[in-house]
Amino acid sequence: MIVLQRLMYIYLSILNLLTVWVMMAQLQQGGPDEKEKTTALKDLLSRIDLDELMKKDEPPLEFPDTLEGFEYIFNEKGQLRHIKTGEPFVFNYREDLHRWNQKRYEALGEIITKYVYELLQTECHLKKVTLPVDATESEPKSFIFMSEDALTNPDKLLVLIHGNGVVRAGQWARRLIINEDLDSGTQIPYIKRAIEEGYGVIVLNPNENYIEVEKTKAQVQLSSDSSDEPAEKRERKDKIQKETKKRRDFYEKYRNPQKEKETMQMYIRMIQREAEVKNKVTAVALTDSVHNVWHQEVGKSIREWMRENCCNWVSSSEPLDTSVESMLPDCPRVSAGTERHELTSWKSFPSIFKFFSEAVEAKNSAVKPTPMRRSNRIKYEEL
Repeated sequence: MIVLQRLMYIYLSILNLLTVWVMMAQLQQGGPDEKEKTTALKDLLSRIDLDELMKKDEPPLEFPDTLEGFEYIFNEKGQLRHIKTGEPFVFNYREDLHRWNQKRYEALGEIITKYVYELLQTECHLKKVTLPVDATESEPKSFIFMSEDALTNPDKLLVLIHGNGVVRAGQWARRLIINEDLDSGTQIPYIKRAIEEGYGVIVLNPNENYIEVEKTKAQVQLSSDSSDEPAEKRERKDKIQKETKKRRDFYEKYRNPQKEKETMQMYIRMIQREAEVKNKVTAVALTDSVHNVWHQEVGKSIREWMRENCCNWVSSSEPLDTSVESMLPDCPRVSAGTERHELTSWKSFPSIFKFFSEAVEAKNSAVKPTPMRRSNRIKYEEL
């Protein structure tokens, strides 16, 4: 019954909007008076917030703050399952309420982020380190995770960096954690194997670089009441702020400036401290990376180093490790064995550690690793 009423309300709202548009089309064919009326109708339409219409009759955006509150739990296979039914996570918990379902999904995602943080400390035995290390209580700060020997291991160190978006330290893809399992969606298998093979481990957290603090309704009301601006001007300003936030959210969803800056910083450091980087970094494994060194003034020696010491496992329909051609051959590209971007880190997991082992062995034997270790890789000099 509630769904029917909601659909009826939306239908009537759309019908009213169509009526206004028809009136505008008729008025535009007239003289100056009709054009003034058209302008007035356009102004009226600009004040109609479709998001607000969709929020009508929507349940409160109040969600549990624990997995048990959502009635979900991870089973022995690391799969998220309903406590009572044993079924996987259901996104469309309420029909015809996509916005509410999305907010519920995001709330669950925040709980899972904290859950993964706990696993990094309890299962992987990493310690949480606040950065900067000397920050005071009032200063902005973030954190990373490290193994006990991360800064003292004399042999090798593995540094894990996730992609952009909503993921945080220890995660590859939130979607995989929720819909598949912890192994495919988190960095835990990488961490455990690295520790087994004698690596020190550092898990970076570049997406945790700011915290948004939302004002309470009382704070918003107080700020509105204390303003001397006319109500109409405040409404217009609020609308502009909402539209600006929508554009910013869209921008942040598809491009993470902080992550892009950090990726470019790697090449800047190589340009400025080339010898030091080459001496300390043995191998770099990328998974479906969208980096571009051609935007930087990278010299021939750095490009050669990347071809010899880097490899990018990309989404492809080809079998795992099959060479994939590139128009910009900055480093070898091979198939990750999957066409799904979010699965590339998991599917290429065994090949990446083989790549690292070969690189470490070659360095220890004082022999440069061959860039095309697999017979089916193309020679990038031919491109």
